[in-house]
Amino acid sequence: MRHLTQILAVLLFVHLAMSMSSSQQPVIEKADQPKARADQNSLTAHQQLLEKGKQGKIDIYFEGDSITRRWGTSDEQYKHFYENWRANFFGWNAADFGWGGDTTQNVLWRLANGELDNINPKIIVLLIGTNNVGNKSPVENDPRFTEIPRGVKAILDQFRQKAPRAKIVLMGIFPRNDNMAVMPIINSVNSEIAKFADGKQIRFLNINDKMAGKDDKLFEGIAVPDGLHLDVKGYQVWADALKPIFREILGPPAKVDQAPPPTGDPSAKKPG
Repeated sequence: MRHLTQILAVLLFVHLAMSMSSSQQPVIEKADQPKARADQNSLTAHQQLLEKGKQGKIDIYFEGDSITRRWGTSDEQYKHFYENWRANFFGWNAADFGWGGDTTQNVLWRLANGELDNINPKIIVLLIGTNNVGNKSPVENDPRFTEIPRGVKAILDQFRQKAPRAKIVLMGIFPRNDNMAVMPIINSVNSEIAKFADGKQIRFLNINDKMAGKDDKLFEGIAVPDGLHLDVKGYQVWADALKPIFREILGPPAKVDQAPPPTGDPSAKKPG
């Protein structure tokens, strides 16, 4: 009887240990599968982006999450970012299709639901993945190391299908300092997605050494206090890296700009 009790105790201990280990694993969905945002604000923004794609002329198509979105938005609170956008890109017909909080899955859903259809930009700039990384410290066999590159690859495949003549600038995920423990994930993902550059249609651009030191700590003024989103200084670093590529492909900016008007956060609209 005592022997049976000992066996049961060992089995219970193993079960509890496995349960605790499982609970510490981040819940990661397949990063290469489209997924719609559940909130109405995001769905409204999607409709606005669909309409935006039908307006004006778009030679440069920016895709991504809030880091991209805030740069070219009409939101009043980010007007200084939009001023920087205009100062750098006016005359190149650049349009911002980023949306806050998006993961690779969410971008895939937006692309599958028409946002890039019939636009045919000459250049696509993609910055995505930081919301897949999140701010949870890595664990053993963390799926983020392998899932995020798969999600990025799926987006690139959609770009090539929907805009086969576009040159793609794939950005490395920027450093985030809200939890320094996730930087090994970001650095590993960047090493993997760099392999997607083919020397022809896809270029990989990693500017993290211009934003942070060797310890991955962001330089003063690059980000806002949350340690994740860029401030004007950070956006200028990004622009300085992009403009030589734009000039090489498109030539110098024109004196007029035909890009559609910027869109913003639907929930930020003032009533009345």
